Amino acid sequence: MEKRKRIVAGFDVGGAHLKVTRAQDGRIVEAVTIATPLWLGLHTLTSAFEETAPIYAGADLNAFTMTGELADIFPSRDTGVAALLDEISARVPGENLIYAGPSGFVGVEQAARLSADVASANWHATASLVAKLAGDALFVDMGSTTTDIIAIRNGAVANDGYTDAGRLLSGELVYTGFTRTFLFGVASSAPVRGRLTPLMNEYFASIADAHRILGVLDEKDDRHASADGKEKTIDGSIARLARMIGRDATELTLPEWHEIARWFSEQQLRKIHDAASLVAGCLARDAPIVGAGTGRWQIRRLAERMERRFVDFAEIIPADDTVRGEASSVAPASAVALLAGSQL
Repeated sequence: MEKRKRIVAGFDVGGAHLKVTRAQDGRIVEAVTIATPLWLGLHTLTSAFEETAPIYAGADLNAFTMTGELADIFPSRDTGVAALLDEISARVPGENLIYAGPSGFVGVEQAARLSADVASANWHATASLVAKLAGDALFVDMGSTTTDIIAIRNGAVANDGYTDAGRLLSGELVYTGFTRTFLFGVASSAPVRGRLTPLMNEYFASIADAHRILGVLDEKDDRHASADGKEKTIDGSIARLARMIGRDATELTLPEWHEIARWFSEQQLRKIHDAASLVAGCLARDAPIVGAGTGRWQIRRLAERMERRFVDFAEIIPADDTVRGEASSVAPASAVALLAGSQL
């Protein structure tokens, strides 16, 4: 008789996306991301759990991490953690474990008492897996909204901060991502025909528009509506970018719009580089950068700038070749599935 495959589902419950993976016998075989704008209400998460049900169907164990407690529908992080735990218990059948950072995996009831450890601990899960797989490294995970920068030393997570507040101070959390970041979040001005033009401080465009114009954006990674609710095309992105500098799209040439888009991407990279230089101070020069998330294009550029070897998280995790890229894009969901599975 064929031995039954051991199945573990991993979940990263974010404020903008639900990410779910399925691991069979310690190997990621499926991975998916669903847009869940929690600021609109918990019903978005309910719908996402229903949509992803085939991924976690029949799992022996479900492992969760979260950042969605930050959503502004919740008055506090503690309230957010409790609400998400209730949603998990109500919507996902089976044995559910919650990642609580240094406390490891705990049951739902214990997780409610450890909300400070549970809240926004997804970075710790992924870094812990990288520590097991890669040894010394600078781990950088750039998602749609934020970038985590964590030192891995002597096979262990060598973080300075743990909470969002602490990691913002240490440079381990940079609030910029590959798609959702507002352009005025990375720069206050842009060069236009030799003059530095102040930006309009309006949400006219996002960094996804800049990366779309540059041709480096995978459209499946931009799952939320554009700033004006209109088409996600190069022309649409140029029109949105133009509003940021008080112009119309027809006023500049396509090469000029490319240069302006490149400026915004460069300003974002500089912010990440500054923080990475601080975090990497405890690492040897030959320690590589392990990159994960939808912004791996930007992390590769960071590795070149820091003169460190780049290693894609997708290359070091056990996963089917057909899902490696997506498994890296949803790295925390992959991490909790693999970490929890190793304990079975």
